[in-house]
Amino acid sequence: MDILQSYIGHIINVMPSLLQGAVITVEVTSLSVFFGTIIGIFMALGKLSKSKIFHYPSVVYIDFIRGTPLLVQILLFYYGIPGLISNVTGEPLRIDPILAGVVVCSINSGAYVAEIVRAGIQSIEKGQMEAARSLGMSHAQTMKDIILPQAFRRIMPPLGNEFIVLLKDSSLLAVIGVPELLKSGQLYVATTFASFPVYIGVALVYLVMTLTISRLVHYSERRLGVGND
Repeated sequence: MDILQSYIGHIINVMPSLLQGAVITVEVTSLSVFFGTIIGIFMALGKLSKSKIFHYPSVVYIDFIRGTPLLVQILLFYYGIPGLISNVTGEPLRIDPILAGVVVCSINSGAYVAEIVRAGIQSIEKGQMEAARSLGMSHAQTMKDIILPQAFRRIMPPLGNEFIVLLKDSSLLAVIGVPELLKSGQLYVATTFASFPVYIGVALVYLVMTLTISRLVHYSERRLGVGND
């Protein structure tokens, strides 16, 4: 009973710090998915392009990012690239951890969003593109006004899943000192050594966030009529 009370006490004590970390986690994830979606749309269009200038760089980017671990990408961007620049210029370079986290997660998310968007575009019947072009619309106009709006409704579920996956993967940013949810828990454990109750608290906060986002995504799908095509 004493152990249980002690654990509950630690969870209550650490919860304000965890909630502050959760706010940073959501902010970093939201920004990353926003910029990642923009990157992903351009990369998807590049991969679908018949022009080699756009096609091959998009393919290389998508394959490299999807084929390497996010943790390695974080370490490469935060430690590797500044180290290389410092060796070349002779001047020390330090990147803000939160900025680095947003940049790396955006680049990572962009590769996965690109494949989601590509699949969504290719799921639209080719006849719609041909019909629009026969009416005098350009390829860009057809994409913007006809293809992408329909594709967006179909890619809503996987985009929601990408947000949830990135929300959990953002815990890797703790290795570069971003004060997100996991890092907040680690700092408390470092001073109290109460690892079990604290990490249980971290897990519960992640669970609440992911379940909430899942419900919001499901609600958005119903509002948009996803799956009723």
